[in-house]
This record gives sequence, C-alpha cells and structure tokens, in this order.
Amino acid sequence: MCNAIRHIWKASSKRLNLHKTKTMKTISVSISDLEYNQFGINNDKLSFTEFVDIVNKEITKQTFNRCIQLAEKYKLSRMSMDEINDEVKAVRNAKNNH
Repeated sequence: MCNAIRHIWKASSKRLNLHKTKTMKTISVSISDLEYNQFGINNDKLSFTEFVDIVNKEITKQTFNRCIQLAEKYKLSRMSMDEINDEVKAVRNAKNNH
C-alpha cells in the first residue's frame, strides 16, 4: 500500500511540475546607438514587458507631440476653456439635431 501511494504522489508531483514550467523564447532586436540612447535603455537584456513599456512611452510621446503640432496648426492651442466648451456644445447640439 505504501509503494502505491508513493507511486501516485510521484506521478502527480511530476504532472504539477510540468504545468509550472514555462518555455521562454529569446528574440533579438537591432537598434542604432542613437535610438538606444534616445529610449533610455541601460541594459542589453530586457524582459518583453520592459521592451513594450519603452516602446509605448515613445509612441505616447510622439502622439502627444503630434497633438501639440495639430493644436498649433489649427489654432486650438490659443483657445480659452470657454471657447473650447462652446465648440464642444455646438458639436453636440448639431449631432443631436440630426
């Protein structure tokens, strides 16, 4: 009886260990020294999460800068809060009337 219990325990233990094991893959990304410094990377090895965070920060920064450019181009950056609120109300009213 004891041997049977040990056998079952060993078999279930092996199954549990198999489920805990993760297979990790490694990818290589080449970037210029300028980009390396621009992104503030300070380690040659990054986790995927760290890499995604760095890329997302850069995309967010570029999107924000583009918004600023468009706001200046269409003179939105010079509008007061009251003017912005009036514009929003006008668009909502026009949308509700159609």
